[in-house]
Amino acid sequence: MSLVDSIRNTLVPIHREGYPFIAGFAGVTVVLGYFWEPLFWIGLILTAWCIYFYRDPQRVTPTDDRLVISPADGLVSAVGPAVPPRELNLGDREMTRISVFMNVFSCHINRAPVRGRITTIVHKPGKFLNAELDKASAENERNGLVIDSPNGQVAVVQIAGLVARRIVCWADENNSISIGERFGLIRFGSRVDVYLPEGFAPRVAVGQTAVGGESVLAEFGGEPSAPLVRIS
Repeated sequence: MSLVDSIRNTLVPIHREGYPFIAGFAGVTVVLGYFWEPLFWIGLILTAWCIYFYRDPQRVTPTDDRLVISPADGLVSAVGPAVPPRELNLGDREMTRISVFMNVFSCHINRAPVRGRITTIVHKPGKFLNAELDKASAENERNGLVIDSPNGQVAVVQIAGLVARRIVCWADENNSISIGERFGLIRFGSRVDVYLPEGFAPRVAVGQTAVGGESVLAEFGGEPSAPLVRIS
């Protein structure tokens, strides 16, 4: 492997959604630095953080239809039964919900947890509570997708958080989507919920770290019990 290949593999691509924000941070940094040098260094750190926030790394995604892959990087904050948002028209029965909380240092690119056809996309305005709170699923601003997968309807919901004020979704209704395919992002701290129909068994526990597009959240046809974990 050449030196150029090594550098290329080390550098993480930046998503185009971040270009205007990075340019804005850099411009303000230059202006503030003109008036007072310490502000330049503070701005430079914030600009570097903005670049880091909008990173878009490649991921190696399992393509087994029995698996549900994490739609986001972050901490698994909830695993259990919950009624999906009403606007998704999935009924009033509880489904298995797995939540992944993203902090301001997580990669915020969201990926499809399963493959299938997108039957529904609904954006609902709401509050901007801390996304770690359970009630954020019902009260916060959100954008939900329903995917008709080989094993039933799976919903994935982007939830804005305390700092996040903008949900981006570039997927379209009635289009097919591949497992692990990028479909959107949430700016500056947020959460993604996945609602699973009967037949799926969780393969993660609260407190585990998930990698979007790679970590297995659940498996179809498995035993309906959460995995045992050990903290070390």
